[in-house]
Amino acid sequence: MSVLDAPVTAAAPAAPTTGLTPIFVRLKLTLLRNGLRQSSGRKAAYIASLVFTLLLAAGQVLGLVLLRGNAQAGTVVVLLTAVVALGWAVLPLFFPSGDDTLDPTRLVMLPLRPQPLVRALLVSSMIGIGPLFTLCLAVGSVLALAHGPAGVLFAAVAVPLTLLLCVALSRAVATANVRLLNSRKGRDLAVLSGLVIAVGIQFVNFGAQRLGEAGGLSTLEPAGNVARWLPGASAIASVDAASRGSYGVAAAQLLITVAALVALVWLWQRGLVKLMTAPDGSTLAAAAEPTRKESGRTGLSTLLPEGRTATVVHRSLLYIVRDPKTKAAWVTALAIGAIVPLINALQGTGSIYFACFAAGMLGMQMYNQFGQDTSAFWMVALTISSTRDAYVELRARALALLLITLPYTVVVCVATAALLGSWQALPGVLGISFALLGAMLAIGAVASALFPYSIPQEGAFKNVAPGQGGLAWISILGGMLAAPVLAGPVIALTVWLHVADHQDALWLVIPAGAVFGALLGWAGLRIAAPRTANRLPEILTAVSKG
Repeated sequence: MSVLDAPVTAAAPAAPTTGLTPIFVRLKLTLLRNGLRQSSGRKAAYIASLVFTLLLAAGQVLGLVLLRGNAQAGTVVVLLTAVVALGWAVLPLFFPSGDDTLDPTRLVMLPLRPQPLVRALLVSSMIGIGPLFTLCLAVGSVLALAHGPAGVLFAAVAVPLTLLLCVALSRAVATANVRLLNSRKGRDLAVLSGLVIAVGIQFVNFGAQRLGEAGGLSTLEPAGNVARWLPGASAIASVDAASRGSYGVAAAQLLITVAALVALVWLWQRGLVKLMTAPDGSTLAAAAEPTRKESGRTGLSTLLPEGRTATVVHRSLLYIVRDPKTKAAWVTALAIGAIVPLINALQGTGSIYFACFAAGMLGMQMYNQFGQDTSAFWMVALTISSTRDAYVELRARALALLLITLPYTVVVCVATAALLGSWQALPGVLGISFALLGAMLAIGAVASALFPYSIPQEGAFKNVAPGQGGLAWISILGGMLAAPVLAGPVIALTVWLHVADHQDALWLVIPAGAVFGALLGWAGLRIAAPRTANRLPEILTAVSKG
């Protein structure tokens, strides 16, 4: 019988999707295991993060258990859970590469139905350090609040509901913004993470101090009463209500969480369908836009004389604006440099000399100047044929840094003086800041030549290539210790004027600090230039490892 005579059989049924969840779980574990095998540095970082999270979670559970029986336990637990749920909603926007193992855009070509896909992604998303920490928080919360059989019953339901809600919230937000997060603008959004963390830590510290002054945890009760009815914390709040015998309130709070979870899963599923079926119009819109011809020099670089200086200044400023890692370093330095003196001034416990911290934070941007070029440093190296070329290159990079740091330092010092009312000490702070900035520029130029290291382009928080962490720490810590020593004469002059009660002569510190800082910067560039010219191959090798 020929093939043509063979009986026609029915088409093979589509592959069942009921077993999709265990497949995705195994995929998540496999990708995690293979990722850790890529390098020992990545494995060490993951293990360290896991150990730190477990220790933090253990301390958190212990602290929550110790709150059991406290009159304000319910308020603290509810607010803490609400903050964690808010973090799950916000973090995907600032850390788009936090969990890239199951990016839904990679599944577009597979014949997967929406409901099984959402279920599989939801289950597999609960594998990781973040879900483990949230689970510990939920368990510790119910241990602090559950009393009696009704409280235990509601606790058994509230723990998984809280974890599911947090994970679904994170996935829904990430799916709704996945095309933004995978774009250049989305990667630039991660730059703000340093600012958010820095501001958040300072405001938490400020709030904790105000809380102790205002009469303790009882001042949090109004906020806690509102958070009890928000989906992120209502499930945990139901345990407290059930333990106090308010079964109707407990049931209503639990239903709020269930309704929110159902709505999030529906929105997530809808977003997945749209993401995996609709064409990506971003590239079409970009193609429709007319190409913009950019001139070789724009903005401030047009004010500089023709030559290498203007070109390098322009390139350095473009790095700050366009390169995600460079932008992240600058945003973090600008934020912390202002937050530390200003928050302490607002608390009334700081000193105006804390404003010098801004000059130190921004001066560190001079370190590892060639690392931000990565492997493209070979183009810079081709233009350096003498010590003079290396000197002009480093001088132009320092000039680009000064265009931002000098006015910023002055603004921070003046703002700190205004908050504290210490106008008489302002000249001393400005003089010391100028001297410290010059010292940091000098040390940074030398460190860039002697201790260059690579900055990996992938990973939001991987700022040093494996095996080069020691170089980074040596250059940064050594510079932070050496800068005050180099600026010692200006610091000594300021101290002597205070001790000798010559505050009216403090204005002399401003020109002294400016001149001394300029001399330090010039000397550092002179020392670094010949070393840079002689070590071009070594620098290129070091910065090309990322």
